[in-house]
Order: sequence, then C-alpha cells, then structure tokens
Amino acid sequence: MTDHASSPVRTRAESLCPCKSGESYYTCCMPLHYQKAQPDTAEELMRSRYSAYFFRLTDYLVETTHPSTREPGLKDELEKTIHDINWKFLTIVGTSKGGKNDKVGKVEFIADCYVDGEPHELHERARFRRYKGAWKYLAGKA
Repeated sequence: MTDHASSPVRTRAESLCPCKSGESYYTCCMPLHYQKAQPDTAEELMRSRYSAYFFRLTDYLVETTHPSTREPGLKDELEKTIHDINWKFLTIVGTSKGGKNDKVGKVEFIADCYVDGEPHELHERARFRRYKGAWKYLAGKA
C-alpha cells in the first residue's frame, strides 16, 4: 500500500484531490490544509478532513475539531493511529444544512479504507458547527 504522507507536495498538488471533488488537490483541499482559505460549507470541511486523513495531516484534524468536543490528547492519539489506516475512497451520501449561511450542518458519508491491510468501510453521519465563523467538526455517528 502507498504511504500517502511520503508523496512529494508538488505531485500531491498536481493530482486529483483525494476527497473526490474532481478538482486538483492544489485548487481543492490544499489551500484549506495550508490555511490559505476556509471551507465555505460543512461538506467542504468534511472533504478537507478526509483529505487530511489521507495525507496524515494531524494538525489540521485537531484544528478543525470543535473545541467543545476536542479531547485532550487528540493529536497524540491521531499520531499513534493514523499510520494504521490507508484511505481509499470517499462518497458523500447527503447533506443537511451546512451551507454558507448556516451555523450547523450534517454530512453523511462512506469512506473506504484499509486498516492493518484489511478492507473496512466507515459510514458516518457527521455533525458540524461554526466556531468563531469557521466550520468545525463536532461529532459523528457511525
């Protein structure tokens, strides 16, 4: 399996974004990951978080978790476990609210991955809430 984190940034930027938006990583999630832009919708945040898991960007995952649900030690836990999972495909099943003018939103998605070499599927209904104007991941139900 490919270690996505070791890919050169230039190659990443030129590739299609792992969030399956159909755009290049350079124009899709990369500006969000490097704090050059903010997601406008809950779905954009969801997609950028998936890409962050794909590229193992733990700082972004911590930063985009809502402070009310951000557990102490989240970064350490992510760094311990993130290399055990190789993300393969994201499907957005549907959204509820989470638009540019909303304060809350839900995104239902299916993410296919390999955990320790075994195929798995994560089907989650994720909740998002704005915090200081920015979308944050609140919680999810598998």
